[in-house]
Amino acid sequence: MPLTIASSPARFRSLATRITLWYAVVIALTFGAFIIVATGGVERYAEGVATSEMATSAATFDKILELQAGQMRTSADVLAADFGFREAFAISDQPTIASALDSLRVRADAPVAIMVPLQGDFVSTGTALTPAEQDMLWEAVDSGTDRGIFQAGGRFYNAVAAPILIPDLAGWLVLARPLDAAAMRDMARLAPAGMAARIRTGGALPGGITLAQASGEAPVETSIRGERTLYWSKPLPALGNGLKPRLVLRYALSTALEQYAPIKYLLMALSGIGLLISSAIGAFVSRGITRPIAALDRAARAISDGSRAKVAITSHDEVGRLAHSFNFMVDSIKEREERITHIALHDELTGLPNRKLFAEQLEFALARRTRDERIVVMYFDLDNFKAVNDTLGHPVGDELLRAVADRLRDSIGGALISRQGGDEFAILIDQIDPATNLGLLADRVSAVFQAPFDVSGHRLETGCSIGIAVAPSDGQCPDDLIKNADLALYRAKNEGRNCSCFFEQTMDLEARRRHQMEIDMREAVREGQFHLNYQPLFSLEKNRVIGFEALIRWQHPLRGLVSPVEFIPLAEDTGLIIPISEWVMKEACQRARDWPDDVRIAVNLSPVLFKNAGLPLMVMQALDAAGLAPNRLELEVTESLFIDNVDRTTAMLNALRECGVRIALDDFGTGYSSLNYLRSFPFDKIKIDKSFVDDLATDASARAIIGAITALASALGMETIAEGVEHNDQLEALLSQGCSNIQGYFFSRPVAIDQVDAMIANMRYAKPGHSILQAIKAQTKVA
Repeated sequence: MPLTIASSPARFRSLATRITLWYAVVIALTFGAFIIVATGGVERYAEGVATSEMATSAATFDKILELQAGQMRTSADVLAADFGFREAFAISDQPTIASALDSLRVRADAPVAIMVPLQGDFVSTGTALTPAEQDMLWEAVDSGTDRGIFQAGGRFYNAVAAPILIPDLAGWLVLARPLDAAAMRDMARLAPAGMAARIRTGGALPGGITLAQASGEAPVETSIRGERTLYWSKPLPALGNGLKPRLVLRYALSTALEQYAPIKYLLMALSGIGLLISSAIGAFVSRGITRPIAALDRAARAISDGSRAKVAITSHDEVGRLAHSFNFMVDSIKEREERITHIALHDELTGLPNRKLFAEQLEFALARRTRDERIVVMYFDLDNFKAVNDTLGHPVGDELLRAVADRLRDSIGGALISRQGGDEFAILIDQIDPATNLGLLADRVSAVFQAPFDVSGHRLETGCSIGIAVAPSDGQCPDDLIKNADLALYRAKNEGRNCSCFFEQTMDLEARRRHQMEIDMREAVREGQFHLNYQPLFSLEKNRVIGFEALIRWQHPLRGLVSPVEFIPLAEDTGLIIPISEWVMKEACQRARDWPDDVRIAVNLSPVLFKNAGLPLMVMQALDAAGLAPNRLELEVTESLFIDNVDRTTAMLNALRECGVRIALDDFGTGYSSLNYLRSFPFDKIKIDKSFVDDLATDASARAIIGAITALASALGMETIAEGVEHNDQLEALLSQGCSNIQGYFFSRPVAIDQVDAMIANMRYAKPGHSILQAIKAQTKVA
């Protein structure tokens, strides 16, 4: 309710109406007393306004720092979620990480970017960190602090930390903006004139006061060179253990009071006139001035208490203009606070509620849920969104996200829709009746993506993978529901995308198991728990061993031998396949160096490696380190490579071929076979999948298929090798179909390196006149 200037405070009533003009002394004393009271009221009002402005400025600075932190956090989250960056992080690719950090600094307008790994060396761009500063920063982010003031090189920075998840925590990405004198001056422009700010951690302030004295609930006044000055200190969040930064505000009170000097002069003039005219006129003037001042005084005190009430303007004089300015200030404060609050709780790109507001609303929904009601949390992301960014650019990707947000708002009524970051969205639906079919709710979300999106001249079709968690069965707190919905989303993506999946308790157990295996696998990489076994490759034409395939094995100190079927997919998901493959390549080449020149080594390549432009360099480094001739290394690739990006795959295979190595096509005929890529890339060898070999004895069609494959390979100048040969009848059938090489238990199981050496030594027992069985027996005495 507005405060009315026409009100009459009792303490400002004057006895002027009771005094006659004949009592000049009494009138003079009355006006003198009025001047004293009015001057005191003006000063109290000015001090109240100054206190309110300092409190508002402190809150504004806090909001600005929080807004900057939110913007930097968004940019850091995008980079932390980027596959290429996580891949570089997993292999400690320092140049790529530094380049990504430099790019992030420019994109986020943050001069300092720091990568803090769980283990290993910091990567810092924009400033150098001392070991003590690195320890302080590491302890802070490790304790869970994700934003605050950070000090490096004697300078203060507003910093945020974003976790790097691949998919579990592997480190943090820290972005920081300086809070030097120039930055503080820029922020002070939002404050009233005469206000200055700086950040301090200790020491005395000018005027003989300490930082502790200025840290109370109200400003502390002091005198600096005869000028009245207010100091007020507020604590700031710190990103560093032991660091206690404070925002110190200084306000020149004397300068602020000068703007009220005309009012005091006016009162003095009116007092002089009042001495010459009637006491009635003097009393009228007294009441006309003291009342609005008292109203402004009360309004100023109300603002300092948090009220945003205005004063009613009943005149157009100086007091009226002052009241108008006062009301304008109240409107500005209210508008600024509302704008800052909206920015803090909404996504800047789509205007949807952000992660923080979503969690708050989920907590409120859980608190007001009745016993029979259910609450659904759906997490979903866009399928193949990364391909849109990579092929059409990030602006088109942003437009697609805005179009998805608009369509969700139009289609999903009665739900809270949030953008969590990147291409990930969340939907909260509460007050759901127990009889409601929850699957239909997921179908409503999927239906949003049935029609294509027209974005920047492009017609884009995309789907979504949805993870669903339901309260109370899947959790009764926001963190549990969000985590479980995310686990269900992970399952939905693994089941082929463009589908929905409800949370099950087994998902949590599976996530824990995968997390523990990832930790163990990282330790295995560091401590050398991996070793290689070798399976011989036997030539039916030369009647002898012509090479060995290197097969990785993991001897876990507690679990024993872990199957590659278990750990290889996880290594590919987490990026650990890169350092593991690098070790396999080096180890296999080193071992093969000691073998005869006509014995090759075969190494399998994961499809993940073909997304790394450094693959040819990794192969060449392994060959150079071992001194192995390139033609003795055979790289085995699978047909699935050609599904994702045929041109990129073909270019990478050509680059490997230029290194001089041989290329073999593994598991031929198991789902994605195409004669087109056999024509586009000349493989040296085709490996016939074990599934065809298993059916040779019972299925005539398997024999026909193998015959067709060997005939095709012969026509294209390629060798063939059949894997999984275990029986003599399979061997005879392969011979009859013209297969040139075999591999399998019929010849030998995978063996350790010492048995490989013995097997190579036994090659001298195979004579030219021996049959194949005699040659196999002669060379496998140790197998």
